[in-house]
Amino acid sequence: MAKYLVIVESPAKVKTIKKFLGANYEVAASNGHVRDLPKSSLGIDVEHGYEPKYITIRGKGDILANLRKEVKKAEKIYLATDPDREGEAISWHLLYALKLEDKKVYRITFNEITKNAVKDSIKNAREINMDLVNAQQARRCLDRMVGYRISPLLWAKVKRGLSAGRVQSVALRIICDREDEINAFIPEEYWTLDAEFAVKGEKKPVTAHYYGTLKEKVNISSEAQLLQIKKELEGASFRVSEVKSGEKTRKAPLPFTTSTLQQEASKVLNFSTQKTMRLAQQLYEGVDLKGAGTVGVITYLRTDSTRISEEAEQSAKEYISKQHGEAYVGSGEKKSKGKKIQDAHEAIRPTDITRTPMEIKDSLSRDQYRLYQLIWKRFVASCMSDAKYETTNVKIDGNNHRFTVGGQTLKFDGFLSVYVDSDEKEETQNVVALQKDSILTLKNYEEKQHFTQPPQHYTEASLVRAMEELGIGRPSTYAPTITTILGRRYVAKENKNLYVTELGEVVNNMMKEAFPSIVDVNFTANMEALLDGVEEGTTDWKAVISNFYPDLDAAVNAAEKELKEVEIADELSDEVCDLCGRRMVIKYGPHGRFLACPGFPECKNTKPYFEKIGVACPNCGGDIVLKKTRKGRKYYGCINNPECDFMVWQKPVEQKCPKCGSIMLQKGNKLMCSNEKCGYLQ
Repeated sequence: MAKYLVIVESPAKVKTIKKFLGANYEVAASNGHVRDLPKSSLGIDVEHGYEPKYITIRGKGDILANLRKEVKKAEKIYLATDPDREGEAISWHLLYALKLEDKKVYRITFNEITKNAVKDSIKNAREINMDLVNAQQARRCLDRMVGYRISPLLWAKVKRGLSAGRVQSVALRIICDREDEINAFIPEEYWTLDAEFAVKGEKKPVTAHYYGTLKEKVNISSEAQLLQIKKELEGASFRVSEVKSGEKTRKAPLPFTTSTLQQEASKVLNFSTQKTMRLAQQLYEGVDLKGAGTVGVITYLRTDSTRISEEAEQSAKEYISKQHGEAYVGSGEKKSKGKKIQDAHEAIRPTDITRTPMEIKDSLSRDQYRLYQLIWKRFVASCMSDAKYETTNVKIDGNNHRFTVGGQTLKFDGFLSVYVDSDEKEETQNVVALQKDSILTLKNYEEKQHFTQPPQHYTEASLVRAMEELGIGRPSTYAPTITTILGRRYVAKENKNLYVTELGEVVNNMMKEAFPSIVDVNFTANMEALLDGVEEGTTDWKAVISNFYPDLDAAVNAAEKELKEVEIADELSDEVCDLCGRRMVIKYGPHGRFLACPGFPECKNTKPYFEKIGVACPNCGGDIVLKKTRKGRKYYGCINNPECDFMVWQKPVEQKCPKCGSIMLQKGNKLMCSNEKCGYLQ
């Protein structure tokens, strides 16, 4: 019989960890939190010391009953929930929910689900860290206070189903402020002037950019100014006045944090933050690898640190030396630029660098493979040497005016042999043939009119970066925050860009008017710093919430009297009501979105709302939409059903089969022809 009980959060970890620990250990899962504040009330006693009232979460009774049976059989209990504030709090809640006060209870954490990490955690068992628990309690209470007090106000003044949140409301404001910047932006005209020069002995001409006069840089702001410059250059003899050679070093990237992983996965793989975190969770908890069983292939995914362990660094250096040569091994001196780093965990990296993406490709889904490959390459690159370039900068003078041109040659590729950053776009030309005092022949000018561009709309990636830079939220909150504001329809996403909806504008304006401190970026960042202080043991968590609540209470009471009600129009769809001809609107019901006629109650017509995937039906040309069976299983079918009976279980893509021309389907990490007789696989 097992003597020791290990309790983890996720059932997905149970099998993996049990395999590492052997017969003396039983492993069970709590399925996340088991206790929380009640949904029906504030759950915080604001009259008596702000004590939270925790109750068992509905549906967790059977889980707790099974855990209590296992507890009775065990000599020791190890609480192995996630290695962060949330995980520490779950362990603390389990301690009380399972009445373990008189038992031998130990807290263990591991940054990766590997045999060595799990066994080492047992050797280094400790007590529950109450500073971490209190930091989570403070966050939970603050979020409850904001949500519980302000959300009903939004229901009364705008419409039911809305919500406010301590972090989500600030994220919404950041997006709204950017929209205001874009709307207020006034473009300014400017011109560029390029000159194409023939070089003696070279077939290709060299294109140089106008710099200014010999004394100073000149920005061309009008066509008249450009024409004056061209007039002054008439009949000029162009000479190379300076050729300056040098060396440029491009530093290897830092390994991924939660934020940088979400940003890069969005840019390179087109993943939403939610999808990135879901896939990363799967890779962390464990995937079935051929010949190895269930193994966690990346380290913990919620981190703001770029630190890596000495063992991981040494292993990486050995791998790089063996695969690429000693010259490619990096110095290891890397520091993050971030100011608000908690540094609780390592950076996100593979648990075993020798487990290459190609080696385990067949054991992963297509998207799991793509994300693992991104993490693996970034980590390997972070441990490699910098790339080195030889640079040449040339000045070309004529009639007191100057043109410049630069070029660079890759001297040593270093980390670039493995990884190229998504933001990197290099355009260069060969300028080696240009020598000082060479006389060049002007072939022609190319002038272009430009206008300054407004700030870009936020994408999920750039919003995460902004939240991190401003100190809003923490690694675990970025994805849920974005998911919430999209789900509440405060923000809409089109071609990656985030746009504020009318509803979002109304809610943001109401929050700015009635609760300016809640949506103030500096206030929210300062609150995050206070929570960090609680975690470090320097700030009392009850003091944080007791200082916060009275001001919130006064603001809510004032807003109930002063704020006016606002009516929001329903979102129009492209569908036309086939009974009365009006354009149908999108409504939200208990089972999700549906289409309804705005002529209600005269016209009560409704239709199901289907999500289009941007692929045409191969049978009739209609839209293929995502549907569900009665039991909730997803499938893809033609919107013209029942007239058109096209349906498939896998998601169709726009790409056609090169063999037979049928549409291709996503199947695992491959694309497969929908025509079974063809059988083409890519």
